[in-house]
Amino acid sequence: MKLVQRIAVTVCIALACCTAARGQAPAPTQVSPAVRGEQQFAGFGDFKLQNGGVIHDFRIGYRTVGKLNAEKSNAVLWPTWLDGKSADLVQSVAPRGVDEEKYFVILVDAIGNGVTTSPSNSKSQPRMQFPEFTIRDMVESQRRLVTEVLHLTRLRAVMGVSMGGMQAFEWAVAYPDFMDLAITLVGSPQSTSYDKLFWTLEMDAIETDPAWNNGNPTGPLTRAYLLMAEIGSMQLTSPAYRVAHTKPQEFDSFLAELKKSPPGDAGTASNQIRQRQAINALDIGAEFHVSLEEAAKRVRAKMLVFLSPQDHTVNPEPALKFADALGAPVVILDSSCGHISLACVSAGPTVAQFLNDPASVHSMTLHELSAH
Repeated sequence: MKLVQRIAVTVCIALACCTAARGQAPAPTQVSPAVRGEQQFAGFGDFKLQNGGVIHDFRIGYRTVGKLNAEKSNAVLWPTWLDGKSADLVQSVAPRGVDEEKYFVILVDAIGNGVTTSPSNSKSQPRMQFPEFTIRDMVESQRRLVTEVLHLTRLRAVMGVSMGGMQAFEWAVAYPDFMDLAITLVGSPQSTSYDKLFWTLEMDAIETDPAWNNGNPTGPLTRAYLLMAEIGSMQLTSPAYRVAHTKPQEFDSFLAELKKSPPGDAGTASNQIRQRQAINALDIGAEFHVSLEEAAKRVRAKMLVFLSPQDHTVNPEPALKFADALGAPVVILDSSCGHISLACVSAGPTVAQFLNDPASVHSMTLHELSAH
């Protein structure tokens, strides 16, 4: 239980130089890895967005684990979840079923996470001056990293958790011939109205903080981060989980722990707003001017979809609809842990089996571990 609580609090309160002058199109830069999982960057100068905007002095952060084989056929791309960083993913490689002795794993920092160019670290477009971007823009930055810097023409797999799973859906539709496999874990190809209500509520919590001042704060955003901790904790698991793990007489101490959330600054808050806006805008079918089911039929990779019926953070219905249209196997995470069911259900062996022999994996239900 303590592990799940730590994950819940971490998620819900979530908190080098460019290579050319603006307007130029420089050759991408790369830092050669010295150790496993070392932070690296590639710079692309001005990065054009789908909406016509531009991120100036753009660079993307990434880490690699394992070795690329001679055939260059074992690369697995793994982008970050909401507010997450590639450093968070390094420790997840083995538990999530990816054998680094077998695969070359590319862990990528999504736009707006504070490592890749973001509102918090952009000198020319700081805070809310940073342009709005989309999940597709995240994918485009990763495609350039993979093709222009790592010189790969194909991936063994794209996989991701939560917002990382959203990027995996986007990859599979936008570049159907670029990967053999796509694995989405509690992700979605489309934000439902329920999802949008949640993310909008979190953004409103930031923007209504008395210190926010339209992105030019007059002090720490204490009130905003207390509200985000409460909202996030409520949505991250299921009602059944909270009732089972927090007795009514324990609520005051539970709330006191949430109230220890550190206040955020304007840069981090701007990151969180822009990434949530990207999630709210997610609708892969509409992006390609087709229905969600028709978008699914564009996919050529073999896909495996993990979802939790009790997920109150990313509604599972669009992922299920997409998988049904594609005929992809669905793994149901039977757990009251909701969006963080991967902390309560052992999914790693199924991921490993799918990477090794996708035809051997069929729809199934994985049940909650006896203790979490």
